[in-house]
Amino acid sequence: MTDRLRVHVDQQTWKPPYMRLTPEVWAEAARRRPELAAKLDLTFSDDWTEIGSRLADADIVICQGKPPEAVVKAAKNLKWIMATSAGIETMAPFDWLPASVRLSNNSGTHYPKTKEFAAMALAMLHFQTPHLATSQRDHAWAPRLDGLIAGKSVVVVGFGTLGQATAEAAKGLGLEVRAVRRNPASHPLADSMHAPDDLLAAAANADFLVCTLPLTETTRGFIGADAFDALKPGAGVVNIGRGPVMDYTALTPRLDDGRLSGAILDVFDKEPLAPESPLWDQKNLTIFPHMSSDDPTSYIPRSLDIFFENLDAFLAGAARLPNEIDRATGY
Repeated sequence: MTDRLRVHVDQQTWKPPYMRLTPEVWAEAARRRPELAAKLDLTFSDDWTEIGSRLADADIVICQGKPPEAVVKAAKNLKWIMATSAGIETMAPFDWLPASVRLSNNSGTHYPKTKEFAAMALAMLHFQTPHLATSQRDHAWAPRLDGLIAGKSVVVVGFGTLGQATAEAAKGLGLEVRAVRRNPASHPLADSMHAPDDLLAAAANADFLVCTLPLTETTRGFIGADAFDALKPGAGVVNIGRGPVMDYTALTPRLDDGRLSGAILDVFDKEPLAPESPLWDQKNLTIFPHMSSDDPTSYIPRSLDIFFENLDAFLAGAARLPNEIDRATGY
């Protein structure tokens, strides 16, 4: 490997301002890791129109959207693509990506904000906020009283960055944490670990369920009627992963009949949620417009810090980067 690497940066001008990767934001990140930044030569582009010439001799590309396949395959020096997003389902399947080119994401960027949102969502469900909002719309005085949240239980489905942030928030509230993930090895933030096949056992009589799953062909529709019915009667549900991993068609009648006391949904099959969607008027449901995890003050700075952490491993010849995507699982 040469002493210097060529990095091309898509400025992502099509994204909200806080997600744009400008030279100024890059310069700030480079000052935090000067010893690594000194090994890089940078180019920037506003969109994909210049990408062909820019990638001709690039070693690394930082972007969010999937680069044009023909351009990637023609980029003979390309070794690594970093996506400035945690979910990379829009890039799947990965048949467009040469086997020699690594793909990584920015998992970890969302941890602090997710921890705060999860604490809020669990407290909202405990205090019956979705029910109270429905009652307010109906001009109904309908108090529901409960004891302390401490001592209740939550099943966290998906135990990557978002799941672990949720678990840390839950432990801070005094909850028992049951985690579900592909590798059910023990974890200090979980009281028990379960494989995906054990979802119903993990959910049995739990007070809350929080979904943080990424979207893959394996996770699509993973949480449905059976999981909802395994929960304690009157349980609450949160989805901050991806909309299609949870069956909202099975969720809504259980909110209607009280089998579930409330739900907080931050993600949907199609976004923005269409004005005509019946979910807007669904009782005992609070909608967040995909805002649970993004911190506009730190999104790109944290993403670039993660890039430099992975660059350190890349330059050291690591067999796998900390944020490298497993093409078989999609995360």
